[in-house]
Order: sequence, then structure tokens, then C-alpha cells
Amino acid sequence: MSYPTISLFSGAMGLDLGLESAGLEIRVAQDYDKWCEKTAIANNKNFVFGDIKELIQEDPSCSFLLRKADLRAEEVFAVVGGPPCQAFSTAGKRESLGDPRGSLFMEFAHVIRTVRPRFFVMENVKGLTSASITKPPKGKKKSDYTEDEKPGSAFKIVRQTLEGLGYKIVFGVLDAAHFGVPQFRERLIIIGSRDHEDIFLPAPTHFQRHQDPDYRWMTLGQAIRDIEDEPGICGSFSKDRVDILKHVPMGGNWRSLPVELQLKAMGGAYKSGGGKTGFFRRLDYNQPSPTLLTSPVQKATLLCHPTKDRPLSVREYARIQQFPDGWTIEGTADDIYRQIGNAVPVGLGKAIGQVLLSVAEGSATVETKRLRGTSVHKTLNEVAVTKELEIAKA
Repeated sequence: MSYPTISLFSGAMGLDLGLESAGLEIRVAQDYDKWCEKTAIANNKNFVFGDIKELIQEDPSCSFLLRKADLRAEEVFAVVGGPPCQAFSTAGKRESLGDPRGSLFMEFAHVIRTVRPRFFVMENVKGLTSASITKPPKGKKKSDYTEDEKPGSAFKIVRQTLEGLGYKIVFGVLDAAHFGVPQFRERLIIIGSRDHEDIFLPAPTHFQRHQDPDYRWMTLGQAIRDIEDEPGICGSFSKDRVDILKHVPMGGNWRSLPVELQLKAMGGAYKSGGGKTGFFRRLDYNQPSPTLLTSPVQKATLLCHPTKDRPLSVREYARIQQFPDGWTIEGTADDIYRQIGNAVPVGLGKAIGQVLLSVAEGSATVETKRLRGTSVHKTLNEVAVTKELEIAKA
């Protein structure tokens, strides 16, 4: 059976690769980044290039997607994507937060409203769940808001908009490390069902502690040790930074340095507030990687190899995000780091795809008349339900 899917804001297609590995078929991908287009074409993917806002303005019926995918609206299994919401990120400067109604989120919602897929998946930064609106959308003053539109929770507007499309939704912040990804990476995942089916968030498959090593968190060492001696394309640190990093042990950062070196390394940032864990950070083979960002060489988010005095290479970045070794990513080193750093890890995408298929096929739950070993199974069920609630509230 085919599960034809439309991907928006596709980037380097990490989410798409994960969904395909679960059994979905990405019929068309879309993005405005020229290097993402080149990446898709290099990997023989069907692609629509352009600003989604302009594409919809020119063709509100979204036939530019349907024709390219060779689909009718009623045939679309899912629409997936991560509309850019950089203003809600906790990684950068938190300046005036924009209103989702003035962002590309509304174009994502428009495609869902128009195409009416059976399911949709929206992924975004964790910061969206706690962001408050302090700035009205473009062309609108605060005095123009109706009572229901007054500035407040950005996520409330996202949720109300998606539910207003007639979809049942579930949402929560998931960490990719729980799905076999060698990286701590938290993302907000929203899944919607047009037919109000019994959708749910992916259940964790990998754990910090487990008796079977196949089900423990995957570590950085497991992901990169076999390729680290032939890194290929790789950024570089200045000589001054290398001289300091030589004194940082595996798993350490600037706080691992002698006090006199701390002062030299941090300069004016030494007395500033915040955790500053990313300064002069050397990674640890024995743990999942920290979240990959769009560059491994920035001072405050530095990602140094565990034993070599260099940043993580492009190839290592791709391994951590679980791109296949044969996947081509086009561009300069900076372009490639950016594409990989913005991607959804393939393992997380696969888990999401498995949820959609299990719901569609009605195979997600084993139905029983009674639970044998009642007290044990009740306890396990309560743990699972509690975990789902914690994820949903995160």
C-alpha cells in the first residue's frame, strides 16, 4: 500500500528520510533554500523550489504541489514539515517574538486546509511552547486585535489554528536520544488526524539504562569512531582556541581549565551570567552528542572532537543526524553544516512515520480482555501513561 506524502520546508530532508524508512513515500519536497534544492536534486528527489508564501499567493489551490507529486488532494496521506520559527528558538537571542499568524506557519496551515491530508506532522523548536507574543504580525497594530487575538501564548495560537482546521491533534516535546539518535535534541512534534483517529506521540525506544545494549542511548563514539581519521570537509579553530582546547579533557569545557586559562579563554564573558556550557566544549565518546547547531565553530556553541583538536567534521555531523553515508549534501562547508544542523534526525523521523502507519493500519495496540499479572502490568501501564503526560506537558 502507498502512503503518498508532501513535505514542506524540507531542508536537507532528514525528516523525509526518516519517514521513508518507516514506509511513507515522499512524493514531493519543497524549500526556498537554493542549496537544499541542489541537495534534493543531487539525490534524485522530486522538488518544488520557491517561497511558499509566493507560491500560494500565485496558486491558492496548491496545485503546484499536487501536480508535481502526481496526486489528487484526496490521495495525500500526510503533509509534513517544520515552518521556520527562529524567533521562538532558545539557542539564539530572544528578542521581540513574532506572532505565528505573521509567519510561514500560516502557509503550512493553508496547505493542510486546502489539501486535507489524512494526517499532518509539524515539527518545531521547543521554545515555541513557552513563547509569548510581544509583537503583532506585519501590517497589524496591537489595537487592531479582536479579543481572541490579543497577544499571549504563541503556541496557543498554533494549537487553535490547527484544531480549527478540523483536525484532532496531539503534541509534545520529544528528545531524539530516546529514538536511537546519538544526540540530545529536543523538538516540538505536533501530529494531526483529519478523521480523529487514535493518534499518539512516538513511545521511546532507547533509554539511558537498559539491560540490552541495543536499547540504550546511542553514543557519539558509536556514531563516528570509524570515520574520524578521514574527516573530509571540516571547519577549523583559530590557533588561540586550539591552544586552549588542548587543555580541555574529553567531556569538559572552559570550567575544566585552570583559573588563569579560564580568564584568558572567556575574556569579558567570564563574569557574565548563564551556564555557558558551550564555551570551549570538548565532546565525550561515551555520551550522545549535544544538539548540533548550524556551525560547530561558534564561540558559545563550540563542538570540538573528543580527542582531536578540531571541530566535528561535516561527515561526522551527518552521522550524528543519521544521514546515510551515500546521501549527497551540496554547498560550501558552511552551507553543508547549516543544512545538517537544521535537519530533523532520521531516527526521530522514522519513529514519527511508524506512528502514522500503525494508526492507519490499526496495529498500534494489542487488545486484551484482561491483563495477566495484573499488578505488574498496571504498574507498567501507569508508567507509560505518566510518561506520555509528561511529554505532552513539557
